[in-house]
Formats: sequence, C-alpha cells, structure tokens
Amino acid sequence: MVFIECKLREKMIEVNGKNINVVFKNNYENKPVIIFLHDSLGCVQLWRDFPEKLAEETQCNILVYDRIGYGKSDPMTTYERPVNYMELEADILHNLMNILKIEEAILFGHSDGGTIALLTASKYPNKIKAVICEAAHIFVEDVTLKGINEAKESYEHTNLSQRLEKYHGTKVDTLFKAWTETWTRSDFRDWNIESCLSDITCPLLFIQGELDEYGTMKQVEKTITQTNGFAEKYIISNAGHTPHKEQAELTLDASKKFILNKIYLN
Repeated sequence: MVFIECKLREKMIEVNGKNINVVFKNNYENKPVIIFLHDSLGCVQLWRDFPEKLAEETQCNILVYDRIGYGKSDPMTTYERPVNYMELEADILHNLMNILKIEEAILFGHSDGGTIALLTASKYPNKIKAVICEAAHIFVEDVTLKGINEAKESYEHTNLSQRLEKYHGTKVDTLFKAWTETWTRSDFRDWNIESCLSDITCPLLFIQGELDEYGTMKQVEKTITQTNGFAEKYIISNAGHTPHKEQAELTLDASKKFILNKIYLN
C-alpha cells in the first residue's frame, strides 16, 4: 500500500457479499502492512492499543478487522460452521487483501486468528512476508475442550454475555455458540492442520503463554518443527492465553525484534 494516512481510519469493505469492518493506519510508504487477526470472541476494539504500538516500534502500517459475525461487521447467518471454517477465513482474508491491494503482509494472529494466519501463509505464500502466531491451535487437545466447557459455564452463570455485548451487540449469542458448539462437536475432534505447515516458507514466531488454559506446548513444538522457513518460539511465563494483554511489553518487544531482525523493511 502506497498511500499515506496519519490517523486511524475505519470503513466497511464488502467481501463475498458481506460487509467487514476494517480499521487501518498507513504512515509508512512502501512498508509492509501488519494485519491483526482476533480470537474466537475478539474484535478490533479488544486489541486496544497493541496494534498501534507495534506499528510505531517497527514503522509498519497496520490493518485490523472484525471477521464476519464479530464487532461491527455483518452478522453470521448461522452459528453452525463447517470443520474447515478457519481455512475459509483464510480465503476471505486473501480476498480482502486483494481488494485493498496489499501485496506484502505480516500476519499477527491470536488463538483462532493465529490458526487463520498459519493457513493463510500456507495457502498464499507469495502474499505473506512473516507470521506471528500467538496461542494458535493446529489440532484439538483435551485442555482446549476443558477451557471451552468452562467458558460455557461462565457464559451461563456470570455476566460474560453482557460484557461481550459491549463489543458485539446482538451478535453475541451466535458467535459464542459458533465457537463453543463447533469445537465441542464430535466431527471436530479430529480437526488437524499439520499437513498444511510444510507449505509455510516465511519466517514464523510462535508466542505462547506458559500458563495457557487452552493449549499445551505441543501446539508450539509441532508447529515450528514442521514449517519450511525460519521458525522460533517465545514462551512467556506468568501468561495464559492472551500474552499481548497479560504481558504486553514482553509480547511487544519480542514481536518488534522478530520483525526488525527477520523482515527487510528498508
């Protein structure tokens, strides 16, 4: 992207007949765009100021968007998802990049967003300069299902749904069921994207909280050992599933060093 903008801008982009809410900031001519991919309950707002801080530290442009069904984007038509829904999200991201004429992207994905980042780098390697995946999943673990079932309990017996309404409005029940019902379905138990990892050739940083309540270190090790480019891990103690919130400065510093050391920005 070549145009210059000093402020965060927000607009709707139509992709596959659905309106996607996109927030972007383009301060640096001929520099890569860091695209932020939120988790299964996330949205643009819930990244808070982390994207802008990373952009400033690396002098990259940024793009943050609400996936369909989240935040300010159009709602999902149903909570029922196919097993390969994250692969379909990678296709939507690719279409969005084409519409916005983004040719060089660094993907920063959290949880589901991390998995979508891996799948996008696998399917569209010419578009992706690097991937930072935080707490991504490449297969289903018992600890993942335990965490999801505990989240369902919280949704039923606490004010979690009301807190999420602040960011997702009336879409909350659908998106929550889309996450929990899909991951706990019997046909999703064998979901696995390890076969896609060998197609990833760009540099990769896997950030994981040592106390992650949704995934073990197997997710990290099996990812970084099966890609075909440079890959490294950064494990953060005293952090769970969201290191960019729980240990923001450590996550920011690791991401900055990775981008500056592994990506040619000049």
